[in-house]
Amino acid sequence: MGTKMPRMTTQTLRVLGAFTASQPREISGAEIAKGTNLQSGTLYPILFRLEEAKWLESRWEEGDPRELGRPRRRLYELTALGEQSARAAFREVTNMIGGLLWEHC
Repeated sequence: MGTKMPRMTTQTLRVLGAFTASQPREISGAEIAKGTNLQSGTLYPILFRLEEAKWLESRWEEGDPRELGRPRRRLYELTALGEQSARAAFREVTNMIGGLLWEHC
């Protein structure tokens, strides 16, 4: 896995926002999808890219699916690098939007 900077799309920012807004450190893909309103075909490639860039780590939930009564979930957690990078991305977007607002006033 490399540490290539992921593309900062609005969808990527929404995914990162789900992590910064969540109380539990680990959240499932389904919870992220629900919070961001992104479809799986958009969400999971973003999660993969963020994990490839080492902004996220993931693991399979413990437990037997038969005992859980459902399939195991993949749990994702923002790394220290991811948290730092997400904050920098949010600052950059905020500064860019602020600059655009001033240009139109």
